Amino acid sequence: MTRRRRRSVLILVCGAVLAAALGLVLTAMRDTIVFFRSPTEVAGQKVAPGTRFRLGGLVEAGSLKREADGKVAFAVTDTGSTVQVRYRGLLPDLFREGQGVVTEGVLEPDGIFRADTVLAKHDETYMPREVADALKAQGRWQEGAGKPGQDSSGKNSSAQGSAEPVSRTAVQ
Repeated sequence: MTRRRRRSVLILVCGAVLAAALGLVLTAMRDTIVFFRSPTEVAGQKVAPGTRFRLGGLVEAGSLKREADGKVAFAVTDTGSTVQVRYRGLLPDLFREGQGVVTEGVLEPDGIFRADTVLAKHDETYMPREVADALKAQGRWQEGAGKPGQDSSGKNSSAQGSAEPVSRTAVQ
């Protein structure tokens, strides 16, 4: 075998190994990719039962029902459509009706979304980007409206005024 032929074979073997590794990585990632959907998309696209995805929207007022065994039922809405959600476990501390939420789970054949993860908003100004986009598309998004501690002009109306946050770093 000539030197040129050995080099060609080595390059082909390395290319095949690289292609196989890339194929394995893509196959492994396929199971971990989870798409986001709003309640309107779930209703309109007729998502197949058993499909894993993230459902985001607002927790519908008056829909939260807690059971003694840790099961929770609530509805997620984007003001256009509503999807019933069932979850078993502890809800985040910031979870409440009328607030933004993202749940991850599987749509069941009866149309109920069985969540295994519930994520609530992290402060008074947070809204998942996809939920905000869906609300903006429907014309129901109000920039800066309803933020605690602000008046209708968006200025701070709390008793402390515009005080800077205190840094809590350790001094050595």
